[in-house]
Amino acid sequence: MSGWPSSPTIYEIDTWPWLEGLSRRLGRTVTLGEVPGEIWDEVAADGLDAVWLMGVWERSPAGLALAHTNEGLQQAFRQALPDFTPDDVVGSPYCVRRYSADDRLGGRDGLAKARAELNSRGLRLVLDYVPNHTAPDHPGTVQHPEWFIQGTPEDLAADPASWFTAGGRVLAHGRDPLFPAWPDVAQLNAFEPGLREATAEALIGIGEQCDGVRCDMAMLLTNEIFARTWGKYAGPAPAEEFWPSIFARIRAVNPDLVLIAEAYWDMEWTLQQQGFDFCYDKRLYDRLVHENAGAVRSHLTAGRDYQDRLIRFLENHDEPRAATTMPAGRDRAAAIAVATLPGAVLWHDGQFEGRRAHLPVFLGRYRDEPADLGLREFYHRLLALAARLRRGDWRMLDCHGWPDNASHQDLLAWAWYDNGIPQHVIVVNFAAHPSQGMVELPWSALGGRAWRLTNVLDGRVFERDGDDLVANGVFVDLPAWGAHVLTVE
Repeated sequence: MSGWPSSPTIYEIDTWPWLEGLSRRLGRTVTLGEVPGEIWDEVAADGLDAVWLMGVWERSPAGLALAHTNEGLQQAFRQALPDFTPDDVVGSPYCVRRYSADDRLGGRDGLAKARAELNSRGLRLVLDYVPNHTAPDHPGTVQHPEWFIQGTPEDLAADPASWFTAGGRVLAHGRDPLFPAWPDVAQLNAFEPGLREATAEALIGIGEQCDGVRCDMAMLLTNEIFARTWGKYAGPAPAEEFWPSIFARIRAVNPDLVLIAEAYWDMEWTLQQQGFDFCYDKRLYDRLVHENAGAVRSHLTAGRDYQDRLIRFLENHDEPRAATTMPAGRDRAAAIAVATLPGAVLWHDGQFEGRRAHLPVFLGRYRDEPADLGLREFYHRLLALAARLRRGDWRMLDCHGWPDNASHQDLLAWAWYDNGIPQHVIVVNFAAHPSQGMVELPWSALGGRAWRLTNVLDGRVFERDGDDLVANGVFVDLPAWGAHVLTVE
């Protein structure tokens, strides 16, 4: 990770609809190589470290044809775009035909220009890799059928939704063990040595064009999960795991490439141990969206060695929009939490403006929605201050209350500190009601001096005696979903 910050903040852009929106805004067709400098200036918000251009690779004509005929997808398209037309369907970015930048988005030269524009503004570029499957018309299905899970004509006859033919072979559609097969992709065989070699070569090639790679559904390729999913069709599991065997090759060529795992099913620690720099923190996402402060607090008791290599988020292209899942201020409270915790942070294009419509990845155009200017201003302030405060050591803080007031249980509190003194104290009321409590500050060096606590969210200043802070902590009284982000001076 040489050259990367230890806790990067990454901004995901859905490349095709983003470029379509720019084309409409500027009144001309815009590809990655033609994005004006002032637009890249807008993207390069204070506090960002990298941009993930999601979906730049060549999409499959076969996958596109399926999207036009699949009634379930068509219903989702019409729901996302009330004025939907067939031209809005551009194909899935996870049904990849070749790892070559799509000519319709600017091709390899356009991608290189976009990277140069980002790098010149101090931003790194992240791109995708899909290790579990390819498009059904990927050249490998005919040229290297041994890379894929193969079946028999009997398998195809018994379950035509899970199998298809290519080059005279019966191949499996991709899937994970919990859901039916995905009809638009072909399943790779993670146990096949030639496939592992091809994966390493593909990632090395992608790494030449970017600074980080996000690996889709990375846990599916671990020996245990792959064997459980495919059984006899996969053959015997190799002695070595999939990812370590590949990362050794990549690190020898490109040691600075940051590798990010989309991870579920509590597989984050396993994938960290297998070489990923960061793994999705889906567990925290679920707790912030659906659970209470106690569940969030429990999640955050894990060690720093684990938390530092998680990537926190409130939405991405797979999840519903935060403005719909966390209404009435919960989204802002959750945003303050993820922005000020250890580890990496992922924000999503449209999240800052409060977009509410979730766009299926097959579509190349966003619904027109008014921007929430107040929310955008909040996010940009939060980005800038979070970049300055996540320094030094971090720890959770205990809170206590009174026999007739248990609302302190809804307070989440932590601090960033250095040389035995807290530099920033963060307190979030993760509840739909006001909460009060005492936040303990376990630093004896605070004693004997006066301290000024400034809430950088609203500018309020609190003068406190150090001995009282050591003995009793700091009193907080927060409204529903309210927060303090305090500098300590």
